[in-house]
Amino acid sequence: MGKGVNTVFRPAEWDNSEEKERPKLEYLVTNKKTPPVELYLTAFASACSAEIVGYPFDMCKTRMQIQGEIASRVGQKAKYRGLLATAMGIVREEGLLKLYGGISAMLFRHSLFSGIKMLTYDYMREKMIVPDEDGRPQLSFLGSCISGVLAGATASVLTNPTELIKIQMQMEGQRRLRGEPPRIHNVLQALTSIYRTGGVVGLWKGTVPNTWRSALVTIGDVSCYDFCKRFLIAEFDLVDNREVQFVAAMTAGVADAILSLPADVVKSRIMNQPTDEQGRGIHYKGSLDCLSRLVREEGFLAMYKGFIPYWMRVGPASVVFWMTFEQIRRFRGSEGY
Repeated sequence: MGKGVNTVFRPAEWDNSEEKERPKLEYLVTNKKTPPVELYLTAFASACSAEIVGYPFDMCKTRMQIQGEIASRVGQKAKYRGLLATAMGIVREEGLLKLYGGISAMLFRHSLFSGIKMLTYDYMREKMIVPDEDGRPQLSFLGSCISGVLAGATASVLTNPTELIKIQMQMEGQRRLRGEPPRIHNVLQALTSIYRTGGVVGLWKGTVPNTWRSALVTIGDVSCYDFCKRFLIAEFDLVDNREVQFVAAMTAGVADAILSLPADVVKSRIMNQPTDEQGRGIHYKGSLDCLSRLVREEGFLAMYKGFIPYWMRVGPASVVFWMTFEQIRRFRGSEGY
């Protein structure tokens, strides 16, 4: 067998045998682990491929999430534009390439975040595998979710400055249209500017909602993909092929959007707000303050503002990520993840 990681596997003696009980959904047979560097680079390459497809939706999603905040500050009634209107507005007012504004920061983020997330999940998932009463290794959905939470949170805390830079670069076009001075020019300048303004603490602004979001994203994307693929294989006697991977990735994209969007809205607003001389946010005291004001001033559904572009961003991106991830592994001679 190849050098895959934690691969679903159906021994021949389990098939067509009345003496053997059919393997439960949680059963997972592991093989030789993929070398960490290979796993890291595979995750990064797959994430970059996904961003080519999903990034314009991420741009529209961020703009839609912050529109209400901008309207309330200038004393106007918020008029939320939909996905198409937001995209057309960006193209008309700022230019076509602005749909990819800040993508350099996103790629910089993935060079750190995606690899750390997958390495941590892979390590934690291995620790969560325990033998059942018959000595066969199994991984429960709860164990997969715990692995996802720890993986997403760890990667998020370590790479928070890259997410902060990405959010602020995405909002630069709007700032300039309002006549405000430019804040961000490039990734390096953004990093030094944020550090100069708020110090080390400033680089980790919005860590709480970002960590909350990343943990939920990892449950929705990685844990649900892992679980759904094993479910399809175990329950429908399927093999680990492209069709199974596609369905699992689509399911993961939906779960990702539902679980993580409220935290994403809060994260976007916390990270986009300016700070005072002490590095404290001017508009919100923290994540809970932002969330409570969001619901109180704009309604409960404001937590799911930008859902369509968010799902269109994470759904196709999830498919591209996992299909690319699995195909790179297959090309390398590894088994399915």
